[in-house]
Amino acid sequence: MKPLAAAIAALLCAHAWAEPATVIRATELKKDPATDAPTVAPLGENAKVDALERKGGWTRVKADGGAEGWVKMLVLRYGGAGESKQGDSGVGQLLNVARTGTSGAQTTTGVRGLDAEQLANARPNAAELKKMEGYAATKDAAAGFAANASLEPKRIAYPREGG
Repeated sequence: MKPLAAAIAALLCAHAWAEPATVIRATELKKDPATDAPTVAPLGENAKVDALERKGGWTRVKADGGAEGWVKMLVLRYGGAGESKQGDSGVGQLLNVARTGTSGAQTTTGVRGLDAEQLANARPNAAELKKMEGYAATKDAAAGFAANASLEPKRIAYPREGG
């Protein structure tokens, strides 16, 4: 009986954490979070969905018709129906497109690197170094973590230069 209660609780929690979203362009609802996964159903532009969980660049969603599956996270705009954000109006976006060639909406999924000037002007920051040292684990703490996780030590040879 306990596993059934846990499963019901998990379903209720998943439903409680669902976040309303809108599909910003037509896409396919996939069975698994992969481009080559079977398609569950097509989703049209402006389809309303509930975002349930994220895995890498994919989001598991439940569509209005009850179909559930995975879509790429970049095809979703979060927020409920009728919700608007300042500067997110159609007129504002149209003016931005006319002025700059883009709507002003931007999504970033990576981290920008450092350019040559930033590297040349880099200076040590003692406070940040001290902060980082606070995150270091002792050898005993790491061994204890490994033992609790049933991990076993393995020796791996470093590759030799040129081969």
